[in-house]
Formats: sequence, structure tokens, C-alpha cells
Amino acid sequence: MPVQRYTTLPHHDRFPYSAIHQRSDFRWPNGARLAVYLGFNIEHFAFGEGLGANLGPVSPQPDVLNYAWREYGNRVGVWRCLELFDALNLPAGTLINTALYEHCPEVIAACVARGDELIGHGHTNAERQNGMDEATERDLLQSCRALMLQHSGVAPTGWLSPWIAETALTPDLLREAGYRYSLNWCHDDQPVAMQTRSGPIWSIPYPQELNDIPMIMGRQLDAKDFAQMLIDNFDEMLLQSQSQSLVMGIALHPYIVGQPYRLRHLRRALQHIANHRSDIWFTTPGAIAGAMDGLPQA
Repeated sequence: MPVQRYTTLPHHDRFPYSAIHQRSDFRWPNGARLAVYLGFNIEHFAFGEGLGANLGPVSPQPDVLNYAWREYGNRVGVWRCLELFDALNLPAGTLINTALYEHCPEVIAACVARGDELIGHGHTNAERQNGMDEATERDLLQSCRALMLQHSGVAPTGWLSPWIAETALTPDLLREAGYRYSLNWCHDDQPVAMQTRSGPIWSIPYPQELNDIPMIMGRQLDAKDFAQMLIDNFDEMLLQSQSQSLVMGIALHPYIVGQPYRLRHLRRALQHIANHRSDIWFTTPGAIAGAMDGLPQA
């Protein structure tokens, strides 16, 4: 009987396998072991076309029900969330669609006034970038960076693709456009150096489960259960981090957690985390990337 021959599986070649318990030790800037950040996604969607998260059944365009629900986040939810962050003195890594500069520039101005980090998140979440050719994707990354510099006075160092959609060249194009880190990959609890054709770029852990879209909208998790999930994850990672520095991100969208009954439960979860402020480093993704730049690289 012939022996079946197996071939090596296709690989991305961006980073090798690494077991988390076999790595060099380090600490975050304040000596803490656990870095926590808010990934606050503020988004704008085209009316009558394109993609978007849905509250109810998708209807023929114009899908007023789902569009208006998402727009609640920019008119109401974002302001309630910022009030909560202010009350707890929590910074945020704010991921923005650059279409917001035309639609509601005061929202981004409020985040800048708070001192939050602005992170590139495409021009609109009504479209994905994984269907783009190289020239189109390069233009998107460069244009978003230029618009943020023009309107907010700072060029972003980080990027999260709308719908976490990449092409095979996205890490290369990010590095070449001047970005220092990506939030697209959810494969580790520590930053990972990704190789590109122009040198390394940091992959900062971004959550796909501590994330209100897949949990609340996808799995239909109740707000109180999502809040308990944040608390449980934080408590367990705080315990794990006693022997190893880790990163915990929380992904939030104001049209979801900005709804009053959900905000009530988010308040409870963030208050619990804030009560441990002296035990952790509550920070932003850009600061995490900067801290990694300051460590000796193998």
C-alpha cells in the first residue's frame, strides 16, 4: 500500500510559531505586568449601500432601520461613552473612519481634546479593503494618514482594517505608509513583531472575543453577561500576568455599548478594572508599541 505523502501547509511567513511560556521576560514602563487598553471604534457608514453591522433583518436599500441604529452611536452613544471614560479617568485608543471628519468632526475633536490616541480605521466601515489591488490599498492607507494629520494634527501610527479585512500585502503596505503597528491579528497575548518587505511592524493584540460586535451582535450575549466576561477575563489575566507581562484589549462600538442599558453594565466592568489601576498599566496601543520599541530585540 503506498505511503501517503503530506506537504507543508501554506504559511503567511510574517512570524514564526512561539510558545508564550518560553519567551524572554520584560515589564511594562510602570513595572506592571498587565497592560489594558480600550479600542474605541467610531465609524461612519454610507447611506443606501455597503456593509454594516445589523440590529434587525437586512432590508433592501435604503436599509433605514440598521443605518439609523448605527448612526445613534455618533449622535448619542459616543458622547455617553466619553462621559464614562472621563468619569473613570481612562484613556482610549480611538479607531476612526476618516469619513467622520466630514460627517461629525466634533466627535473626533472631543477625542483629541481628551488626549486619546487616534488610530487609522479606514475611510468608512461600509467597505472592506481585502478586495483592493495594491495601488488602491496603498492609496487608502496613505490618504487616511494624511487626512488625520491634516484635521487632527497627528499622523496615526496604528491601523485596524474595517472588518479586519487584509490583502496578502497589507502588513507590507502599512509599514511603507509609515504605520508602526497593526491591530488586525488576534493570535497572542503579547505584541509580536511581524516581518514585512521593508522591515518589522508590531502586531498589538486586539480582541475578537472581548469585542461587543461578535459577542453582543453575533452571539447575542446579554449586556450584563458581556460585562461579566470583561471582568472575568481581566481577573484571570491579572492572575496570569503575575509571572509574565501581557496585553488585554477591549473593543467597543458606541452604537452598541452606548445604548443606555448596555452602558450601565459596561460602567460596572470598567469600574472594576479601574479599581485595580495601581496593579496594571491602563494605556493605549500606540504606547504599547512604543514600549516594545524600547526593549532589547532578539
